[in-house]
Amino acid sequence: MTTARILLLPGWQNSGPGHWQTLWEQQHGFERLMQDDWWWPRRGDWMARLDDVLQAEAPNPAQAAAADTRPVVLVAHSLGCHLVAAWAAHSRHTARVGAALLVAPPDLERADMPPQVQAWAPVQRQPLPMPATAVISRDDPYCSAERGAQFAAAWGCQWVDGGAGGHLNAASGLGHWPEGLTQLRALMARAGIPPGF
Repeated sequence: MTTARILLLPGWQNSGPGHWQTLWEQQHGFERLMQDDWWWPRRGDWMARLDDVLQAEAPNPAQAAAADTRPVVLVAHSLGCHLVAAWAAHSRHTARVGAALLVAPPDLERADMPPQVQAWAPVQRQPLPMPATAVISRDDPYCSAERGAQFAAAWGCQWVDGGAGGHLNAASGLGHWPEGLTQLRALMARAGIPPGF
């Protein structure tokens, strides 16, 4: 068991078999936040689901012995990044999260975004209440590097150049994406959370 509870937040349509989130889940035992509807995501429903999973960690006295009291680290990709931003702007349970890694946030305010995600605009721009790192690709087809940097700055994230990696997904050919694990470990160290993996 790792020293932190790593919660993977996939984006629209979930992360498939070749996606680094899936490979991390298989290799390290990280936990995936499942959503009821991956195809027509409702921001409020996704936020409520994240809140529910985090609140489940606060046991009643009878369950205290079985509680998972490890700090939670969110690892979000694509629309999952905007889930973190929206959730953090509204939730009363943000203290449960010790750090957040945000990878390839799309620009939801572009006119050519798929209709399934257009209701997520405008983008929440409040600073996140936990240490965070944003990995931004130079040639993401869903977000320019400049816009990605603006989101990172608004969220108060440490900005990391993800190179020319497209949307930093399975199509990018990242495999297990060891560079991403390096960023995750560095973020956790900055947050005072021993990685343990």
